[in-house]
Amino acid sequence: MPPNSQTRLLPLRQIELPILQVPPELKIRTDQDVEDWKSTKGYADYLLFLRRLSEAVVDYTLPLVNTPKQSQEIDRILALLDTLSDWVDEIPPLQTPQRFGNLAFRTWGARLEERSYELLSKLLGEKFASASPYLKPYLLTSFGSFLRMDYGTGHESSFAIFLLCLTLIRLVKPEPDEERHLVLSVFVRYLQLCWKLQDVYKLEPAGSHGVWGLDDYTFLGYIFGSGQLRDQTDITVASVLNPPLPQSNLYFMSIMRIHQVKHGPFYEHSSQLHSIAVGVPNWGKVHNGLFKMYEAEVLGKRVVVQHLPLGGLMEWDTHVDQRHAPSMSHDAAATADTRAPWARSR
Repeated sequence: MPPNSQTRLLPLRQIELPILQVPPELKIRTDQDVEDWKSTKGYADYLLFLRRLSEAVVDYTLPLVNTPKQSQEIDRILALLDTLSDWVDEIPPLQTPQRFGNLAFRTWGARLEERSYELLSKLLGEKFASASPYLKPYLLTSFGSFLRMDYGTGHESSFAIFLLCLTLIRLVKPEPDEERHLVLSVFVRYLQLCWKLQDVYKLEPAGSHGVWGLDDYTFLGYIFGSGQLRDQTDITVASVLNPPLPQSNLYFMSIMRIHQVKHGPFYEHSSQLHSIAVGVPNWGKVHNGLFKMYEAEVLGKRVVVQHLPLGGLMEWDTHVDQRHAPSMSHDAAATADTRAPWARSR
């Protein structure tokens, strides 16, 4: 990774414990609430966090080699995800005729609800124990809706906010090596767990755009994966059209996941990703465009973010001047003419 790329980014602030605020709750009910959220300190923290994670993985491939050993805190997050994966094996799907939404997923979710404080206690230890009520809502909304038995980009965003909160309280240090492991160890393990949940319990896509969306279930893997590829030129954007692809980055992993669950021509069932492959000249523009698209099509859609708990560590009442808020783009000076056509607001 270029030695100075991380220095362009602002540091991520620290929130001291104990937190003297109400734990996060559902706050977005109208389109105006979405616009209000975009001016909050919590929203600005989240954008900065995603940019820092993306910078940390530039020029790194999977599996991680020749990098500093991951911390005990990263190990504990992975252990939590492994426990949740074990529960899937212990709670098999029911023999029901439904195409989507096996009722056993609600049993899995009930166990998560019942044991959430136990899981968080093991993760946080005594030093950070007071943060549990502020983390529990994000943990519970990270793996899908137990009522609707679906999964989508809002649940994925909830997990990313969970990781942000762990960083804001400094359980996880906002340093490049640690942020790299958050993506290439923790987020990879999270995706694998979510794919397992989708396959075993037949979870329906939440609010899918269908063929016109980027992906029925996920988005951040494409952002982080294009970040890994951003500054190199040996692997072309069009190479994704020639599967099987190596599991060396999250973009390729996400594309191959689509090939596992969908059949037929790629340009038909994944038209957005196909348009990127044939129409965007380099990974830098892909990365910039995906960031803009995520902010518009995920964080800017009430039907997605109305299910996100906000407040607490994700400050709702503190507003920032949007002129000085962090940009989602890699290049803060990027303007409309640098956006790929598929990423422009519709």
